Amino acid sequence: MISDIEDYFAKGCGRCARFATDDCSTRRWQRGLADLRRICRDMGLLETVKWGHPCFVHADRNIAILGAFRGDFRISFMNAALMTDPAGVLERPGPNTRHPSMIRFTDTGDVAEREAVIRSYLADAMRHAEAGTRAPKAPAEIALPAELVAALDADPELAEAFQSLTPGRQRSYAIALGAAKKTETRIARIAKLRDRIIAGKGATER
Repeated sequence: MISDIEDYFAKGCGRCARFATDDCSTRRWQRGLADLRRICRDMGLLETVKWGHPCFVHADRNIAILGAFRGDFRISFMNAALMTDPAGVLERPGPNTRHPSMIRFTDTGDVAEREAVIRSYLADAMRHAEAGTRAPKAPAEIALPAELVAALDADPELAEAFQSLTPGRQRSYAIALGAAKKTETRIARIAKLRDRIIAGKGATER
């Protein structure tokens, strides 16, 4: 992954084989990404690189991150639970995401049209950062597949590692295993995922 912010806009994030090629998603959305970068910098946000992407920080808190994909590019707000979305533009990144957190674009010209909204949302997030506001943590009820419960009961090391995971990572395993329809498939997946759990990683983390 890249460590130099300029590389992202010139070559990509470095997370796949399309890095520094004409096929990189950042090339397709170059103008729109540049507009989002300009807006964030104009707002006084500190520009950094995190997870191979441009991340903008204020008051020691991550505020927003940029991303580019084949079909769209986006700005995602890092503390989505605090967002109110009066313009109704925020979307969920995926079906299992709790809070809408991103503004997605499929045309580079759309950034200019939504600039006022983007600035307003960034300003709101910056105020929360300055005030140290934290979203209340809702108790997460995670329904674990029976096969995983049995595996945890039979394997103390696995049980201890699983309980040490964040709720989000625990939930990622519930989702990954729940997607399998057959018991034998879920059992096989647990065996494959054991090392990942022991390592403290989520089901989809590298």
